[in-house]
Amino acid sequence: MTNPLDDLSVDPFEIAKQAAQVIADKTGVPKHDIALTLGSGWAKAADLIGETIAAIPASEIPGFRTSQVVGHTSTIRSIALPNGKHALVLGARTHFYEGHGIRSVVHGVRTAAATGAEIMILTNGCGGIKTSWKPGTVVLISDHINYTGASPIEGANFVDLTDLYSKRLRDVARTVDSSLDEGVYMQFRGPHYETPAEVQMAKIVGAHLVGMSTALEAIAARQSGLEVMGLALATNLAAGISDEPLSHAEVLAAGKEAEPRISALLAEIVAKL
Repeated sequence: MTNPLDDLSVDPFEIAKQAAQVIADKTGVPKHDIALTLGSGWAKAADLIGETIAAIPASEIPGFRTSQVVGHTSTIRSIALPNGKHALVLGARTHFYEGHGIRSVVHGVRTAAATGAEIMILTNGCGGIKTSWKPGTVVLISDHINYTGASPIEGANFVDLTDLYSKRLRDVARTVDSSLDEGVYMQFRGPHYETPAEVQMAKIVGAHLVGMSTALEAIAARQSGLEVMGLALATNLAAGISDEPLSHAEVLAAGKEAEPRISALLAEIVAKL
């Protein structure tokens, strides 16, 4: 089936509006207040934050694709929160390295905005540069470095990213766990892992975390007027920081081990928003 976002003459925001309407029709929820993209290790949070109203296969919603990455689901869930609000959980994340184009990468974020969401929570599993961050450490993203060479913003639309990752939301997270550290996330294109030399470069230019998602989505979220929170799970020490070779199996294993703890943390944070 052809994805409408493959046609570059189509307005991607119009496809996001169509997707939002399908979500509203299938869930019976006219407006969602909070949206979450759950990366590696974070999926169980969807079971803890509230009552699932509906789970929709991504293939049934315009512009979405079935996730090709192990550790990610391919469903969009509408969840009723205990405080009366509704959360939209985006399990179908498209990564830049999958080659479907940047419009597909940020379609979930744009759809979230079109459903009425005001807060976007982006989570991921990534490599940590600080040696004090043991595998399984959760880090609040305070800023990012976009090393993909791409932007989701098309045309002469100049978007201020000064305070892209909301300090207010980081402060809320610390009311749940005051020990949460923060750092700068650097997005590489992938899918290959970074070399030790690239990790050292990242460290020199100010990064504390390296991965293959989040930054492009955060830019699109700001363009759409969403308040952004970024939560990174440091699943491993980045290349060259540890002597151990990197593998996706390691990322999945660290995520699975940390999943109950970090999912409960995220659920508590969402309850305060």
